[in-house]
Amino acid sequence: MATLALSLAGQVVGGFVGGPIGATIGRALGALAGSSLDNALFGDKPQSAGSDVRLQGSREGAPIPRLYGWGRLSGNIIWATELEQLSSESSGAKGASQQSQPTIAANFAVAFCEGEVARLGRIWADGQLLETSGLTLRFYRGSETQEADSLIEAKQGADAPAYRGLCYIVFERLPLEPFGNRIPNISVELCRLVGALEPMIKSVTVIPGATEFGYDPTPRVRLVGSGVTEAENTHQSAKLSDWTLSIDELQALCPNLENVSLVVAWFGDDLRCGTCTITPKVEAASRTVKGTSWEVAGIARGAAGVVSTHNSGPAYGGTPSDNAVLAAIADLKARGIGVTLYPIILMDIPDGNPLGQPAYPWRGRIACMPASDGTATAATEVAAFTTQYRNFILHYAQLADDAGGVDAILLGSEMRGMTFSRGTANSFPFVDALATLADDVRAVVGPDTLITYGADWSEYSGYQPGGGEIFFHLDPLWASANIDAVGIDNYMPLADWRGSESADAVDWDGPYSLDYLEANTAGGEGFDWYYASDDDRAAGLRTPITDGAYGEPWVWRFKDVRNWWGNAHHDRPGGTRSGSATGWVPEGKPIWFTELGCGAVDNGANQPNVFTDPKSSESAKPYFSSGVPDTLAQRQVLRAALEFWGDGANNPSSAVYGTAMVGRISLWTWDARPFPAFPNDVDVWSDGANYATGHWLNGRAGGLAIDELAAAIASDFGVAQGAGDVAPPFVEGYVIDGPMSARDALTSRCC
Repeated sequence: MATLALSLAGQVVGGFVGGPIGATIGRALGALAGSSLDNALFGDKPQSAGSDVRLQGSREGAPIPRLYGWGRLSGNIIWATELEQLSSESSGAKGASQQSQPTIAANFAVAFCEGEVARLGRIWADGQLLETSGLTLRFYRGSETQEADSLIEAKQGADAPAYRGLCYIVFERLPLEPFGNRIPNISVELCRLVGALEPMIKSVTVIPGATEFGYDPTPRVRLVGSGVTEAENTHQSAKLSDWTLSIDELQALCPNLENVSLVVAWFGDDLRCGTCTITPKVEAASRTVKGTSWEVAGIARGAAGVVSTHNSGPAYGGTPSDNAVLAAIADLKARGIGVTLYPIILMDIPDGNPLGQPAYPWRGRIACMPASDGTATAATEVAAFTTQYRNFILHYAQLADDAGGVDAILLGSEMRGMTFSRGTANSFPFVDALATLADDVRAVVGPDTLITYGADWSEYSGYQPGGGEIFFHLDPLWASANIDAVGIDNYMPLADWRGSESADAVDWDGPYSLDYLEANTAGGEGFDWYYASDDDRAAGLRTPITDGAYGEPWVWRFKDVRNWWGNAHHDRPGGTRSGSATGWVPEGKPIWFTELGCGAVDNGANQPNVFTDPKSSESAKPYFSSGVPDTLAQRQVLRAALEFWGDGANNPSSAVYGTAMVGRISLWTWDARPFPAFPNDVDVWSDGANYATGHWLNGRAGGLAIDELAAAIASDFGVAQGAGDVAPPFVEGYVIDGPMSARDALTSRCC
């Protein structure tokens, strides 16, 4: 905790001195100073021989800490029994006299903090991570309704205290031999949720999508030699799978979670749709995993393609094994979480490929050949691609049925280049193919599974080739009887911040302001104005969005979701508005944001769709970003989006179907690889280096913006707290560890 506290202090001071870079340096220096205190507080304790019965921190009248967000706390023993001698055994050569070595165990309870805690993370005993599998312990979150522990009640009778409002752990018969036959010093990683963001989260995507057994709830090991194994999906606990640890944390930190979109990936190998193949792949051609085997769509490992290599290792993990996907779906259902099955394509095109194509590009760049666009040849090329794409999607439709059904399934996402590919007479053959595919998926999954497609935010509203033309090209899909929602992967820009010289700096406090970000959710770039060129963007030269004689400026506004949803759509071939509308029925179907996210990077709101991945040709920083990691920037974008669309004035109810326009928002993204094993173990997962500025919520959910922390402290002290400005730092966690006034807690300690 000292590392966290001094890191926070250093970040605040550094932020005053040097902005985001100064804050980063200050935080590092603060953490360095705090680490020496952590070693003293949480480090290894000297081993002592015999049956040393010293107790950690068993002090009567000790103050009870109050935790906000994450923290590592060392507790105070509040209850214990006499030590127990479990057994006495002799060892040695036959006939030799050996002194018995007693096995000593302890029953005790350790209290950590006041208030209800959402998540118990790792546990340390004498500074070493404690493997809890096989131990008997019970965790009490500190609720006001918790009952007395069964062991304490058995020892003390009906009047045993329940310690309501106190977070504590009971250890029952903990063997003490590993700790020198004494009760070890116990410290724990806890998260008390007090922020505004986490209760608003109802749906998330779960990745990585390319992981052979990472979605398997059963712990698996890989056989690498005679009697030698390596972890396959047990990188943080030897006894619990990565999936179990990660989804446990997801549920704990998102108490109102209703749905998970489970991402599963196959691989494309060419940006030319007519020659692209789409197949499941494996990470290695030969691999033995104990108790299971890899198989996808009837293809065994030996018959599957192998992903390309990058920096002497696999560029991706393999496609999730079908059995692992089925097990993950079953596990999510058992937890009471709805499941959306989300198939996507990853492009496995390595650097230096003989096609001369960009390395590891976005799937949205798959398209027909430029010379074919608008001709009958485009339809032929699209048809070749569609045959494989149908096999891919229909496989997961069948898997959904095999799983006993899922809540929803996507027909893929962000295939912008394909949906923009035109055939003759301004036709869009891939869109027609998607509509047919929706019908075929419905025949497999039945009437109870919802179906949609996740269109890119630059794709959902129409195709604008220039010259005043617009085609609502996806309307045949959106209007299809077997499409239940309009899916949008929403990465629309929410800011145009470039420091004090920004035009926005005249009216707004800064890039972390919720008012600023919410105003740009249906305003600003893509609504009120646009940049006509990169040069105009650099110069800040904004062009208003207008529509002349037709008076429908919303058709050019990709952010005007409400008017797009609530109006009839008229194509404009040749720039002339068609007299007849498309098949879209105004307010006909709900909007789903099948993805919504932002990188944890400086000025991330300027361009939420970009990410850093050195191997990919798509790797980029947001406009006017220094590239410095900035978790607060990510958090504020998510808060602003969920608050904006959670407001009924911004998200009206449909007169057609009666519920809200935006019916689901799935945040991108939560990783099935548990934090901190991911991103720290870069020898196992090469993309761990991308985490610092990436879209991940792992390791960030449960933290706080300063205004959230101030509000939580004020609430606990029963004092009024007005709205305040939001500025760095992002607060991972904060502890009030002794008596003080609300003023001291709010001013001298945190704000």
